[in-house]
Amino acid sequence: MDKIKRVTSLVARSLYRAPMDIRNATPEDAAAIVAIYNPYVADSCITFETEPVTAGEMAARISETKAVNLPWLVATADDEVLGYAYASRWKGRCAYRFAVESTVYLAGARKGQGIGWALYVGLIDELRARSLHTVIGGIALPNRASVVLHERMGFRKVAHFEQVGFKQSRWIDVEYWQLMLD
Repeated sequence: MDKIKRVTSLVARSLYRAPMDIRNATPEDAAAIVAIYNPYVADSCITFETEPVTAGEMAARISETKAVNLPWLVATADDEVLGYAYASRWKGRCAYRFAVESTVYLAGARKGQGIGWALYVGLIDELRARSLHTVIGGIALPNRASVVLHERMGFRKVAHFEQVGFKQSRWIDVEYWQLMLD
């Protein structure tokens, strides 16, 4: 089914104040997704990618994620992609098959409106439906908004790595946050 959930709860409406759909992403969403993602690549340390991603590359990433039966969701309103969330394999070895890493990005003007929360709720529901056991979120620091979102979703901090990334002429720490799904 294409539509994952119609966000109509009082909490989501009070945060976003407008109807919003959470649905499965398609390769056709790639251009809108790179428009959201590439400013993070260019202007922040939130992602460790350093080169802009093309719509073709993003479409391939969406297809690859779906090919391994993991969710990639977009939040939309009035046909505009507001943000996206997806899960990827935590590690390649077979014993890790029930663990995934989560990713959530929002359009710059859409932060602080409850969209990240709604995407995470939809993503976690999809992960539980796939009988996954745990989800891990990585946060490049500082990123107070992401820390608050993970805390609010019930994740707990399980690791803090110092100076593991170097971008924009500085060393960056990374925290890992974990949520048990069952």
